[in-house]
Amino acid sequence: MIFTGDDENTTYIGVNMSGRYIQVGRVKGEVIEQQVSRRINNREVEEVILRELISTIEEAMTPDVSSIGIGVPSVVDVKQGIVYKVINIPSWRKVQLKAILEQQFGVPVYVNNNANCFAIGEKYFGKGFPYDNMVGLIIGTGVGAGIVLNGHLFSGNNCVAGEFGLIPYKEHDYEYYCSEGYFEEKYGIKADAFLERAEDGDKIALAVFEQFGYDVGNIVKTIMYSVDPDLIVVGGALSKAFPYFEKTMWEQVRTFFYREAADRLKISQTETQDIAILGAAALCLDAKNRNIFSK
Repeated sequence: MIFTGDDENTTYIGVNMSGRYIQVGRVKGEVIEQQVSRRINNREVEEVILRELISTIEEAMTPDVSSIGIGVPSVVDVKQGIVYKVINIPSWRKVQLKAILEQQFGVPVYVNNNANCFAIGEKYFGKGFPYDNMVGLIIGTGVGAGIVLNGHLFSGNNCVAGEFGLIPYKEHDYEYYCSEGYFEEKYGIKADAFLERAEDGDKIALAVFEQFGYDVGNIVKTIMYSVDPDLIVVGGALSKAFPYFEKTMWEQVRTFFYREAADRLKISQTETQDIAILGAAALCLDAKNRNIFSK
């Protein structure tokens, strides 16, 4: 883990939002001191879900909390903290999340999308701490990535940097071939069922993940062309299958035109527990350290 100044003694709130749950953690140093989780009705109107969010944060809030970071599955105006068209929360079309929470709690609030939280979380709390340039690649219900450049999160002008899943690939895009939905679409079986079969040594399931590895290898090459990172950390539900697609993934990665770059690249499966909460809290660390180093 990387700290500067009094980071180890500073307390943050990290919030992970999905279409089903709100997860909140109070983080000090490397430790989540308190964690609160609440199931939500994602069909409720905007104001009801906001009240649920505020109430959940209040359960973990203490006077020493210096700032709040929140990860949301949506496009985010990072500067203004506005979230647009939140996935699986239909009523959240345009929510002034930063302004609402800052008014409620009186501390700075930092908002970003889940993939970016994953990447900066790995930078501060996981395998990314020795590297200035890294990517956190999420493969699960969808495909997305967060990018860390020169030690800091890079979101782009519209918070769409890292949306590699939407790049056209074969007859569709990377998300079609590298997400959970592909298994059910092509084989009629859910990805987690394939994983169970692979763990039992089923040859058909193992062959399916071998093919999956080639597709993941191609998205890795696309990331290399775009970002040229030192490290890619793979997270999301399908990261559990990493041992079953790693070999063919690397076979494809090593066809990269500059073989030395492929040989130097490191690709790891995430091992960080509670990375969603820690990643949201890491938004606060990243913002603080940007201010320190820009002075």
